[in-house]
Amino acid sequence: MICAIYKSNKKAGMYLYLAKRNAFDPVPETLQQAFGKPIFVMLFNLKGEKQLVNANKEEVLNNIIENGFYLQMPKYEENLFENWLKNNKKTTALHNS
Repeated sequence: MICAIYKSNKKAGMYLYLAKRNAFDPVPETLQQAFGKPIFVMLFNLKGEKQLVNANKEEVLNNIIENGFYLQMPKYEENLFENWLKNNKKTTALHNS
């Protein structure tokens, strides 16, 4: 099954997968408003050998069959500065003693 992938112009990392290009009818109006203007990214074969980077092909396919679309939310981005502080507290404490 070929699906159309769109990215959100409002939220980085948010993608919408549809059964057909420009077939937004199954997507609820509130979701369309939150998603913003869809920007076409590409067509993708969900039954092909190639994998999706941040989504499971079977889950995407099942959601498209059941709901008419699949919404991929942005991955949680950890706070790199906080992680750096945690990892460097011991090192900083040793240098300051």
